[in-house]
Amino acid sequence: MTDNLTRLVVSAHEEPGWDYGTIRGPYSRFHVANGAKYCVYNNRLMPVSQKIDRLDGYWALRTKAGLFDTGERPIQIKGPDAAKFCNRVFTRDCAKLKPGRAGYGLLCYPNGTILCDGVLMRLEEDTYWYVQADGPVFSWFIAHSQDLDVEISDPDSWVTQIQGPASLDILATLSDTGVPAEFKYFSVARTTIGGQPVILSRTGWTNEMGFEVYTLPNGGKFDGAAMWERFLAAGKPHGMEICALDSMDIRRIEGGILNNGSDMDETMTPFEAGLGAFVDLSKDDFVGKAALAKATGSNRVVGLKCPGGEPLRLGAVSLDGKKVGFVTAGAWSPYLKQGVAIVRLDSSMAAGTAVEVLCRDGKSHAAVLDDMPLYDKEKKIPRGLEPSIPVQDAAE
Repeated sequence: MTDNLTRLVVSAHEEPGWDYGTIRGPYSRFHVANGAKYCVYNNRLMPVSQKIDRLDGYWALRTKAGLFDTGERPIQIKGPDAAKFCNRVFTRDCAKLKPGRAGYGLLCYPNGTILCDGVLMRLEEDTYWYVQADGPVFSWFIAHSQDLDVEISDPDSWVTQIQGPASLDILATLSDTGVPAEFKYFSVARTTIGGQPVILSRTGWTNEMGFEVYTLPNGGKFDGAAMWERFLAAGKPHGMEICALDSMDIRRIEGGILNNGSDMDETMTPFEAGLGAFVDLSKDDFVGKAALAKATGSNRVVGLKCPGGEPLRLGAVSLDGKKVGFVTAGAWSPYLKQGVAIVRLDSSMAAGTAVEVLCRDGKSHAAVLDDMPLYDKEKKIPRGLEPSIPVQDAAE
């Protein structure tokens, strides 16, 4: 069965019967009604496309707002030794993360290679949530917590992102108490939406201004239909569209946000993935520290721009006729009006290096390597410090 047919089966039937262990979220039937096709992420169904065209969804995200259901899985870490546990498994100093704040969280194997990444949120002094990308994290946490006074559990939470320049205006009416005070980039807060308790984080997978909503089971009383209606009602006056991964993917490539398992994986150290800034070798011992202290590899994951075409995923990147790497993610950027990609190189190369890349038309085109993000290098957009909104070309 082809991938397209697999997605058709999942999208067309509420309970196909063969996908044992695959979990449907609280808004699944609404996405199905909206024409969603799915992939499986963390054993959860995640919409990869919707009724809206991919490029229309991209422009909604960039100029207004998009609503995205994502497959990240929150894991709760709670107890007197929660901070100690987090410092054992994460490469950053988790004790410095204050309650009400979030930060990038990277996990490594003992040999220093990447296990998974995600967002680590500190809800209270003794409670963290790790919102993980796709990877075997839950069992890893259990294995490393056995001698500590800490409980690893599944909070049964689902993540929805509202991203784009109108996102905080939407939040002002979505939340029962408005936008939380001091809700800055990577802030975390509790609120209610239509009386239902949720957790908010000022984060996302788009490098646009936005926030994420984490459901809480509320003693089995969580009402997905009511929450969905609140999303739509709050977003409608601002032109919010129901979007999916295909639109988000273009923007995250432009923004240089890596995907675990494809842009980076267990064959690479954080230094080779350009994530060395998130490794704190000065803190106490953590899983992988000894190996990372001896690591010599430098960044091999870079951005690429190609005016002549859309880079093909897994397509070769060549220099002087010799393959020097491959595309891990590619798209056509409507904003930059050229192809963009994330590339994994065989060895480190400088930004500005002229290369060729295989594109979706089956031809190799001239391209240039670039540092990521491919624009908005200071990340003013997600911080809410860039007031200008791009204008869609009428010809598109």
